[in-house]
Amino acid sequence: MNNKIKWVNFLSLVSSLTITQVSQATQPILLVQETPKPQTEVPANAQTSPRPQLTAVQFYNQGVDKLAAGNYQGAIADFNQAIQLDAKDADSFYNRGYAYHILGTFDRAITDYSQAIELNPKYSYAYGNRCYAHYQLKNYKNAIADCSQAIQLEPKYVDFYNYRGNAQSDLGDYQKALADYNEAIRLNDKFVKSYYNRGLVYNRLKENEKALSDYTKCIELDAKFADAYFNRGLTYFNLGKKTEAIADLEKAATLFASQGNVENEKKARDMLKEWQT
Repeated sequence: MNNKIKWVNFLSLVSSLTITQVSQATQPILLVQETPKPQTEVPANAQTSPRPQLTAVQFYNQGVDKLAAGNYQGAIADFNQAIQLDAKDADSFYNRGYAYHILGTFDRAITDYSQAIELNPKYSYAYGNRCYAHYQLKNYKNAIADCSQAIQLEPKYVDFYNYRGNAQSDLGDYQKALADYNEAIRLNDKFVKSYYNRGLVYNRLKENEKALSDYTKCIELDAKFADAYFNRGLTYFNLGKKTEAIADLEKAATLFASQGNVENEKKARDMLKEWQT
């Protein structure tokens, strides 16, 4: 397809929080967007004619606009039309898969990512998002296989290591998970999600001092990271530092409230009441 907006989204994952049951929301990452070729202006004196049928490229670009606006059902409808007109375009399948993924229809997302990979076997981000979809369905071994392939194709993309680390962790392969988070941090020492997820693994291994260090690094990098305050508070409590634990839980509750996260705010405040009685 020519003159289309190149919209390649990748889903950013932070592992669920086993020790607190607080999960971190996911947000899409926009990797590439190219401006489409401007349409030729119609002269003012030109005779009007019936509106021409849209091309696959035009349907694709409409779908991209709707993705950007958060209209995922509308985007799916446009990508359906684009695929009907050009069934060999990997990006249309990928982006339709992305829309399904955001809507939580993981099986359909996997089907579309798989088709994108069949059309373009080097589509690393399709492997990466399929990894995440498998992870959401708790198909951890499939997730690891897909992320390994994504890493082989693009070894410097840090999210791939983060995703694979999460799947390794949920399978109980903590050393492999740590190796992946360490590599992500080596590639980008400001990559907050890997510090956070590495902290989770250290908690699971009962290495609380190391977990504390990672949550503190998260907070240095993102002062509004409510989950990091929450988990650091729990870690302080496990280390017998109740004053520091209460301060962190109060900060987490305030941040959760400001972010509209009522459920997690309640969990933090309930835990504070328990600690303060």
